[in-house]
Formats: sequence, structure tokens, C-alpha cells
Amino acid sequence: MGLFDFWNKRNKNVLPQVGFMSPFEWQNLISQDDTYIPLNKHPDVVIAVDKIADLVSNMTIHLMENSDKGDVRVRDELSRKIDINPYKYMTRKTWVSRIVRDLLLNGDGNAVVHVKLISGTDFIADLIPLNMRSVEFIDEEDGGYYIRYGSVRLNPDEVVHFTINPDEQRPHIGTGYKALLRDVVKNLTQANKTKNSFMRNKNIPSVIVSVNGDADGLTNQQGREAIMNSYLKTTNAGEPWIIPAEMMRVDQVKPLTLKDIAINESVEIDKKTIAGLFGVPAFYLGVGEFDKEEYNTFINTRILSIAEIIAQTLTRDLLISPKRYFKFNPRSLYSYNITELVSAGSQMVQLAAMRRNELRDWIGLVPDPEMEDIIVLENYLHQDDLDKQKKLKGGENDE
Repeated sequence: MGLFDFWNKRNKNVLPQVGFMSPFEWQNLISQDDTYIPLNKHPDVVIAVDKIADLVSNMTIHLMENSDKGDVRVRDELSRKIDINPYKYMTRKTWVSRIVRDLLLNGDGNAVVHVKLISGTDFIADLIPLNMRSVEFIDEEDGGYYIRYGSVRLNPDEVVHFTINPDEQRPHIGTGYKALLRDVVKNLTQANKTKNSFMRNKNIPSVIVSVNGDADGLTNQQGREAIMNSYLKTTNAGEPWIIPAEMMRVDQVKPLTLKDIAINESVEIDKKTIAGLFGVPAFYLGVGEFDKEEYNTFINTRILSIAEIIAQTLTRDLLISPKRYFKFNPRSLYSYNITELVSAGSQMVQLAAMRRNELRDWIGLVPDPEMEDIIVLENYLHQDDLDKQKKLKGGENDE
């Protein structure tokens, strides 16, 4: 695991656990708008971020090395450190999930991991995710920057700094989606309040009884109840009301529904906006139905894009070997059925492109010692041996 260039790094074993508020959070705190809900507590935002974090963290992280015959996977202590136990208090899944959540939500486009070394060596002890509420990026006059974490100064070569959506003025700093999502989240929150009001029957009554203004007792509650008990109260369900025609008139009122005030359409548009900003399919937010092709496109674009950001950042900040790099394995994320896996694997086996045990691994079966050999059809030959086929000469008995 001695592949790290940390000669100028200070090994800070203890970082202060501080919790300063960012300007954005302070603005939200003092806001008098009671319709505001923090993004990390809004259901639709949490669903979108959690789905991306879950899928990215499900992928294993491979350490690869260039070779003359193609890139090969390297299995050593470094690869185990990154893929199994990057931080002693977290698994790889929870560690990667935390990074993704910081990138998309908590860190507003940034995630920072502190590299803690084993004392006196250049070996990694832990990769500690920092609390992004306590991280501040300070620009320097030479175009560089450093990180202030509470009272501690961290240089860029002491951390792994992940970013998305580079800022126009400070390209080394990422930007998130908080400003873009604020109005959309407020609209959804107000729509939910309106829906809750309808569900609690806080709307106008469905029947209005008009009473002659000369009737006694309309000016007080007791008088109105007396009229209701006298004319409108029945002993049996469905029994008609018997009322004097000159004294009362009963009108039926149809209250406005959620469809009448276009709540459903507005909510659907806002949900699609959130889905579009995060790059997730809208059916995750309850709009539309599951679509396999859309899901696989989501994996090929958004999920692999974020995975590539993390892999390239780990490669840049942790490796000094020009032949090695980190790579996420996305194969397990795609939507397959067992028939498709067996069909694709069988063709690979027939072409001698994979062993039968590899196919068994695809479909979740344990290896079989008798299926380790590569098998091929008898008429599959090397290109240089094509002229040795006797059938091309007229038959095996031909001279």
C-alpha cells in the first residue's frame, strides 16, 4: 500500500468536531416563511438523493492496472482498503453513500475526506469524511485554496476533495442544487398543505339551507340549532326532510376539488423538475410508471457519471502510479432477468469468451470444479488455421 505521495502531508489524527452554520442555513433559520422545509427533510428531495446514493454505493470499487494485454484488476491491501474498509467506523457502502449525499445535498456540490496516515509512514489508516457544515474553502492569491475546518487548516494535498458542477468563478469548488430547488420545494410544501386542508374537510359544506330572514333565532347558535332540529334532523338514514316551502330553500353546493384548482398538475410538474435536476427517473417520485429502458439509461448516465467523479478523484489524490486507477463496477445495477443473463452468458461461453463458472457467478450459483475449463465448438479455429479444414478441399479423403 506504499503508493502514496504524502511526503509533505501532516498527519492530523484528531480533527475538531465543530458545527458552524453555512450562510445558506442561517438564512433559512431566520426566514419568516413558514412554508420552507430544509432540503434534507423534504420527501421528494430525499427520495431522489437516497436513490442515487444507494445505487452508487452498491458498486464495488476496483483497483485497475494497465498492461500490454489490457487492463487487469489488482487485488492488494490498497484495493481492500478502498473497497472494504475505507474508514474503520464505516463500510464501503456507507462511506460512498455519505460522499454522494454531501455532493448532492449537504455539501452543496462538495465532499471532503481527510486522509489520516499511520504514524511515521505513508500508509493510509483512515479516510475520514468531514462534516460539510464545518468546511470552508478559502481562496489564496496564487489561485490556489485551502480548507478551514474549525480552527484547523487543511491543504488540498491532505484531503480528497470531490466536486460536481464546477463554479464559474472558482472551478475548483463545486456547486449544488439548493438555490435551484428552493422555490420548487416551497411550491410542493404549499401544495401539500392545501391537500391536507382538503383531506381534513376544511372546505365549504355540500348543502346550504336558506331560511326566511323573518325566522326567529337566526341571530344566535341556539336558534339555528333549533331550526335544524325541527326541520332537518331525521331519525332514520335516508329519510327525507319535510320543510315549509315559504320558509326554507335547500341548495346543493359542489366544493372545489384538488383537480379543479390544478393541484395535481402543479405537483406533477414540480416533481418532474426535481427529478430532472437530480437526473433520476420521474417514476421514483410517483410520476408515471417504471420503465426498464429509462432505468438502464439512468444507470448509464447519472449513476456512472457520479461514480466516475468519485473514481477519478480517488485516482488523482491517492495514487502516484501512472498505470493504476480506480474504477466502479456497474454490471450488477442494470435491470436484468434470469433469461437474459443465461442467454448472454451462453453466447459468451460458446465463443470461449468466458468460463462456465463465470456464468454461474452471474446468476448467483456457486462455482463447480468441473466447469472451470473453457469449451469451444469444434469448428472454431484460429484465423491462421482456416486453410487446414479438409472440407474446404473437397472432403477428408481428397489428396
